[in-house]
Amino acid sequence: MLDRRVALITGAAHGIGLAAAERLLRDGWHVVIADRAEDAPSLPARYVRMDVSDEASVQSLVAGIQREEGRLDGLVCNAGFMIRKPIRELSLAEWSSVLATNLTSTFLLVKAAEDLLRAAQGSVVTVASTRAHQSEPDTESYAASKGGLLALTHALAISLPIRVNCVSPGWIDTKGETLRPEDHAQHPVGRVGRPEDTASLIAWLLGTESGFVTGAEFVIDGGMTRKMIYEE
Repeated sequence: MLDRRVALITGAAHGIGLAAAERLLRDGWHVVIADRAEDAPSLPARYVRMDVSDEASVQSLVAGIQREEGRLDGLVCNAGFMIRKPIRELSLAEWSSVLATNLTSTFLLVKAAEDLLRAAQGSVVTVASTRAHQSEPDTESYAASKGGLLALTHALAISLPIRVNCVSPGWIDTKGETLRPEDHAQHPVGRVGRPEDTASLIAWLLGTESGFVTGAEFVIDGGMTRKMIYEE
């Protein structure tokens, strides 16, 4: 068994998950990354290529952590994707694929890893979205998955003797886009979010300083969901 804390992060080949992995590595964690991307990120972390919506694959992943690391102190359920199309064009298979990756995977991961997390008195962080509360057109499957993830988070926090919390990011520039001054200015804090912003919050929620926090949602959106917006 490793003598340092072990974290499993899903969907960490890029974006928020990658930033969380980088942050936890700097903080001294041993990190296991699970992602379906073919290429592993250039990090000193163990990479497992897999589909987190597949129950057998999740069970194999957790069994591998039991065998290789011997413990699990933190689980970050970050894997997710969006299909944006009008609902009349959205197939049941597409709807189901979004919910399977964005929502059901957390159920599968916590179910499989419960014993390891209990033994370590560990913590779970789910990554939802401000779209659990507000929407753009043609994002029904994504919004439903993130709203369900928020509810699943507080249900798990009450059912299990481990801390489970949710981070709901707003606009986070995960792709290094060319942003306009007005993109930044519309945010009350004066800028678009960076993956490192969310990674810092995830690190805090996995750590001991947040020991009295469970079942909570932390919206990290630069104040946008508190901003009253009307067309003039």
